[in-house]
Amino acid sequence: MKRILFIIITLMAVTGLQAHKISYIETTRSWHYVYGEKGKKIHTFSTTQGEVVAYSDSFYIVKHGSWYHTYNPKGKRLHTFSVSSVGEVLSATGDTFTSKHGSWIYTWDKNGKKISTRSAKH
Repeated sequence: MKRILFIIITLMAVTGLQAHKISYIETTRSWHYVYGEKGKKIHTFSTTQGEVVAYSDSFYIVKHGSWYHTYNPKGKRLHTFSVSSVGEVLSATGDTFTSKHGSWIYTWDKNGKKISTRSAKH
């Protein structure tokens, strides 16, 4: 009996660990729909939460007023950045995104850590 219970718990844990990956975010007038790699909708949220400015397969960035928020594919908020410190978000890939603030280019991870800084070439 203990062995069967162990197998069931292990299977539940493994199933829960399957990470969703973002393949596309569709925006309508009122909703943002996050789709996974198999074309299934994995999350929906209102456009009143802000504008999706970038996304990768592992997270997306929403701008709301003077703030950027990063979220995992299921909609859990990972970090909040002020627009005044990040600047303009340029792109996202993997677990990082790039922004430009003044004459500087920054690379950030989705959890808020600044990874690198370099001068922007004009």
